[in-house]
Amino acid sequence: MIEWVIENITTIIIISVVFLVIVLDVIYLIRMKKKGKKLCGNDCSGCALRGQCHSQTERLPSEPPHN
Repeated sequence: MIEWVIENITTIIIISVVFLVIVLDVIYLIRMKKKGKKLCGNDCSGCALRGQCHSQTERLPSEPPHN
């Protein structure tokens, strides 16, 4: 068993780092959602779907209405 771990230590480390990054990202997204912040970046002016993802009440006053 120890031989297998030694042979595959780089793979184990890489997988562990990737898993840690994913877990930290999910924790960040959960915290932002609980704070009531939008997860898309809050800047709808450059987004191709700016009129489709948020309701009219969530839209900033400076944003033009989307038809």
